[in-house]
Order: sequence, then C-alpha cells, then structure tokens
Amino acid sequence: MNIVILTNEYPPNVYGGAGVHVEYLTREMAAADDGEHHVQVLSFGDQDVDQGNLEVQGVTAPDIPNQDPRHAKFLDAMARNVIMAGSVQEADIVHGHTWYSHLAGCLAKQLTGAKLVLSTHSLEPHRPWKIEQLGTAYHGSSWVERTAYENADGVVAVSSAMQDDVHDLYDVPRSRIRTIYNGIDIDQYQPRHNDEVLRKHDVDPEQPFVLFVGRITRQKGILHLVRAIHDMDDDVQVVLCAGAPDTDEIAAEMTALVEEAQAESGNRVVWIDEMLPKDEVITLYSHATLFVCPSVYEPFGIINLEAMACHTPVVASAVGGIPEVVVDGETGLLVSFDAQEGDDFDPKDPDAFAADLAEGVNTLLADPERRASMAEKARERVVQQFSWTAIAEQTLDFYRDLLDDTVS
Repeated sequence: MNIVILTNEYPPNVYGGAGVHVEYLTREMAAADDGEHHVQVLSFGDQDVDQGNLEVQGVTAPDIPNQDPRHAKFLDAMARNVIMAGSVQEADIVHGHTWYSHLAGCLAKQLTGAKLVLSTHSLEPHRPWKIEQLGTAYHGSSWVERTAYENADGVVAVSSAMQDDVHDLYDVPRSRIRTIYNGIDIDQYQPRHNDEVLRKHDVDPEQPFVLFVGRITRQKGILHLVRAIHDMDDDVQVVLCAGAPDTDEIAAEMTALVEEAQAESGNRVVWIDEMLPKDEVITLYSHATLFVCPSVYEPFGIINLEAMACHTPVVASAVGGIPEVVVDGETGLLVSFDAQEGDDFDPKDPDAFAADLAEGVNTLLADPERRASMAEKARERVVQQFSWTAIAEQTLDFYRDLLDDTVS
C-alpha cells in the first residue's frame, strides 16, 4: 500500500500524545510485512527523512495576515494543509491526525481518490477552553474537524470511549469506526535510574516524589493537581514537569498556584518549566513513587502507559479512555470526576476533585507493599496489551478492509 500520514507533530517537533503516536506507528508500519508498504509522512516543520520506504517531509507556510493574533496558528495550519494536499502524488490511504491536518486529508481524498482515515486523538467539542488560545478561530478548527469526520471513509478511535464520542458527536456509523489503542515502545520505556538527572533538575533522590508530566493546558488538569498539593501528606516532593502553556493567562495562573503551594504546603514543590528530552522523562518516571494524571479530558492517556512501563503506579482521573489503560486497584487508583451538569470538562466541585486526587496519592504513599504490587502489574499490562507492533498490524488490517470495501 501507498500510505500518506498527515500530522502536525513529528520528531523533533513533538509536544503531545499525537506526535508520539505518529512517530511509532509509522516506524512499525514501514517495518511490517517485510517492508512492502511505502509510508510518506507530511508534517509541520522542516523535517527531511529518507529511510527507504519511510519518507518524512516537513511543510512550512508563508506569513499570512490575520484579523486577530489568536487566529495566526489556525491560518498557518490551513496554509500548510493546502501545501500538504498538493504534495500527495498518489496514495491508497491518506491518514490524518488531529484537526491540524484534516483539511489536507479532505482535499487529498478528492484529488487522489484515496481512502481517508482519521485518528481521534481529541475532539474539538470537548475542548471549549481552546477558544482562549484560538479566539474565534476555534470555530474554524471545529468546522474543519466536523467536515473531515463527515467525509472520512474510516475512523480509528484510540479508546472505546472515543468511539462513542465520534458516533454521538458526528454521527459516524459505528461500522466505520474501529477501536485501536495507542501503544508504547516497551524497550525504550522501561526502568532507568540515574540520580544525576534528578539532581540536575533540583529533585532530591533521597526523598519520595509524586510526578506530573504534561503541557500546561486546561485539558491536562494540572491546576487541579497543584491545588491538591495542600491536601497531600507532608514530606513528599511534588515534581511538576510541565511546560508549553496554552496561553499567557494559564501560565500566570499556574505560576501563582505553584508559588502558593510552595509557600503554604508542607511539601517540596519542584516545577521543571520545560518539556524535557525523552530519556530524562523516562528517568523521572522510573524514580517517581507515583505518577498522577489529573486530566479532565483524555481520549486515551498514553502518558499513563509511559509511567506504567517504568514500574510506576498511577493515580488518575476516571475520564475518557483512562479506565481502559489504568486498572483501578491493580495498576493504580482512579479518581471519580463529577462534571458540571451539561458539561464534561469542568468538575462540579473543583475543591472536591483536588481533595480526591490528594486522597488517592495519600492512600498509596502510605502503602509501599501495595505500590510494589501495582508497579509489577503495571509493567506487565503494558507489555501484554500495548506494543506498537500489534497496533500497526491492526491499523494495516483496517486499511485493507477499507480498500476491499468491507467497511461501509
């Protein structure tokens, strides 16, 4: 098959789970079936990779005038999408990842006759806070996403919860949706210890610590976690590996809350205000006593797999696809998320949610034997259920079914 992957993120420009997904999926698809498939990746950036049947081409765009500075990111993406569509010479499958590349997928489908596949890393109706970042361009991204799902031949849902969302929000027939989980490189993500990495980032190797890794965005729930620090048992470090804020406003809010927690709680709070290299993040996972994922919206939650693969139990909010990753009571603890009525991203009682997060953390901090058991089961679950090789094979099978017209 000639497969074209359209994406905003590809190494070295990776800042979220979608970029991780695309990196490993394309690698495994190119290696599958003795390398008989040609995989072309078109991404935002200046990448230029030629590895035989895996080619990566970065796409840049000219400066575009805009009515509102918040529109710049959307208009830049749309310009790149047009260039992407023109760069697809021939394809059997065009596979788009996130709304950033979906317009290119729609155009390429019409221009080449390829089957259009979309992966549901997130959905705009469940991310209304993005209007803070995009302004009214959020309505543009929402329109692009809806149009793409209305035109897609097949949809890959990264969790059963996302399959329900795609069907309910965009009326995509369930026969055209296939649930294929995200995966992880189990050889790369495994326990790796190095006290010097911790000291480099001002983390005390001798003191237990609770870890967060992710972007500073409403979706990841980090502000709720910072509020929860006040209710955590004393004498545990809280390490926040958090950068790339969505807006100046949320950056300021984060700064104020962290300073308050540092001043008023009995815990040492370490804020690593940057996105670290992968090897350093793996070291943090490996040393952490617990990993906390307080997301208020999470289609899958690949970050939990990364921590679990490094023998680290998880305390996570029970939203989206997370309960399909974290087995409550076995590989970690799930914290209920009571959303506001008619809402699914804002807790009805933020103070109660923060307190519940802290209670989950305190429960496991007080029980080292239970943590040790969870750590073993966490790694075991990842190895058995979430290898990228199996996920690539499932994706290729879906492509074949689409090309054989067995999906309708």
